[in-house]
Amino acid sequence: MGRVQDKVTIITGGARGQGESHARLFAAEGASVLLTDVLDEVGESVAAELRDAGHDVHYMHLNVSEEGEWEAVIAAAEQRWGRVDILINNAGIVGTMKSVADEDVAAWTTMTAINQQGVFLGIKHGAPAIERSGGGAIVNTCSINGTVGNPGGFSYQAAKGAVKMMTRAAAMEYAGRGVRVNSVSPGLVMTHMAEEEGEESNREFSEATPMKRAAQPIEVSYGVLYLASDEASYVTGADLFIDGGYTAQ
Repeated sequence: MGRVQDKVTIITGGARGQGESHARLFAAEGASVLLTDVLDEVGESVAAELRDAGHDVHYMHLNVSEEGEWEAVIAAAEQRWGRVDILINNAGIVGTMKSVADEDVAAWTTMTAINQQGVFLGIKHGAPAIERSGGGAIVNTCSINGTVGNPGGFSYQAAKGAVKMMTRAAAMEYAGRGVRVNSVSPGLVMTHMAEEEGEESNREFSEATPMKRAAQPIEVSYGVLYLASDEASYVTGADLFIDGGYTAQ
């Protein structure tokens, strides 16, 4: 316990699914957490539950594609706790999962606004805040679909590929400034997003995974915790695959 004790942590997309799992684990490990999302009622409920359990967790609305809202979140964290130590860029959507020929500009724009621009804005405003605090870590949520090409899901794969390269570029920019930037690339994880894909798709994905199953959210959260903690003090620019062996094939 206490692997991120007293570390001020901002988590995007934290109301449910993978982000909620991160919030619960980081709170249990001693972090002060600013949980953000656009699902305000759900997010407030998670934060209230964790506060009732004795954790320092608060909720704030954040549309990650809006720069002004990012500025407000960073300012709120610094006002409440005096600093920001960790940022977890977790918010994301599945989108239409169409092929390049079938995708339309509106869907592409929505996808890149959340999954790509949201991460860009998080790094843009989060990294300077962490640097002001004396150093810390950013962990971005990528995907095996940012590395392995598949038919369909063109916009999603494009956005996740961008996250991988934004992670590396930012890691190089901040390597000498006390801010480590890494990413995790999960395979199939049983969250609300996976449910949107449907039972047949999830079964096929599981069968294509060497471990023959999907991950539970906590299995990804422990990877994020490692990268965010001081245990990973010499790790930056890395992409940690948490995929049951999928990309090892």
